Amino acid sequence: QLQLVESGGGLGQPGGSLRLSCEASGAHFDHYAIGWFRRAPGKEREGVSYISTSGGHSSSAESVKGRFTISRDNAKNIVFLQMNSLKPEDTGVYYCAAVMAPYGTSYLFQRENEYVYWGQGTQVTVSS
Repeated sequence: QLQLVESGGGLGQPGGSLRLSCEASGAHFDHYAIGWFRRAPGKEREGVSYISTSGGHSSSAESVKGRFTISRDNAKNIVFLQMNSLKPEDTGVYYCAAVMAPYGTSYLFQRENEYVYWGQGTQVTVSS
């Protein structure tokens, strides 16, 4: 019922910036909470940032706090992940995921197994 497509990945320089996008094609986008996850080579997938249905609440992993910002534009069915001050350890495949939730709820889904819909992922490589 919901399709997610990530874009914006590529090669970034340490200290540089990249902006990822997650575009949804399904209806009632404002009924879905969204999370960004990533999988580094040889490691388990981990949560990065999360945002509520309205965009009024968000949270990020300690490893990216102060550097990454998640936001959404429900009128355009899109979620962004602005990545600043990139580090080599940010390298990995980034996925956006969605789970149904009532519009306006402040609850943040922060566990991978809570999400139902997943995008295909976009590669981010940070290297000098």
